[in-house]
Amino acid sequence: MVDMKNELEGKVAIVTGSARNIGRTTVEELARAGASVVVNSVQARDLCEKVAESINASGGKAIVAMADVRDPEQVDAMANAATDAFGGIDIVVHNAAVRSNQSFLDLNHETFSHIIDLSIHGCFHLAKATTPSMIERGGGNFIGVGGMTSLKGVKGRSHVMAAKMGLNAFIRGLALDLAEHNIRANQAVVGHYETVREGNPSSAPQRAATDSRAPLGRKGVPQDMANLIRFLVGPGASYITGQTVHSNGGAYLNL
Repeated sequence: MVDMKNELEGKVAIVTGSARNIGRTTVEELARAGASVVVNSVQARDLCEKVAESINASGGKAIVAMADVRDPEQVDAMANAATDAFGGIDIVVHNAAVRSNQSFLDLNHETFSHIIDLSIHGCFHLAKATTPSMIERGGGNFIGVGGMTSLKGVKGRSHVMAAKMGLNAFIRGLALDLAEHNIRANQAVVGHYETVREGNPSSAPQRAATDSRAPLGRKGVPQDMANLIRFLVGPGASYITGQTVHSNGGAYLNL
């Protein structure tokens, strides 16, 4: 039987894009599970510091590492900061993303490349920077946060769909190439969720709203994804790798 209380004690986790929403809730959940955590964003330092302060005040261990995952030097610096502070790295959750809706007819190459760089190249840089530590520590976990949009298809999001499907394939490749080192890699896919969009306070979630697209009759909340990710990186999922796992209240059944 696996003890699921403080099951990540002694582990070190980096969660990209963890200043708000799913990323923040995930980094807080991993800290509650006992992991020392790195809170990351590309620009929201004040929010990251608040998250880290809250975790530390609750008895956890957290540092802030600002980094653009598209830049390998910044990613290396973040990995080094994690190692200097906590001794190594065991878990990487690649959650950093940009919400973007734009018709292909209006889409330029710069925007397309930005989304691809963030999801796929970002994960590549993270894996290159952290895999050596995972191997040295006897294993580890990668989680790519995907979106149901990439599987369902949504008008105006061809660039996002391409990026998330590419991330899905790359995660499966990591699972195959790194299994011999006891490193697992899975993709956790978010469905229709209540989150607050950056710079738009009016988008705050309306808790009473239901979502008929999900058989469970509601939108997801960040804690739903955090719970899934905590499970996937923990000892209870030790035989799960290379998988795409959905958290969407059954909405994928209605595609």
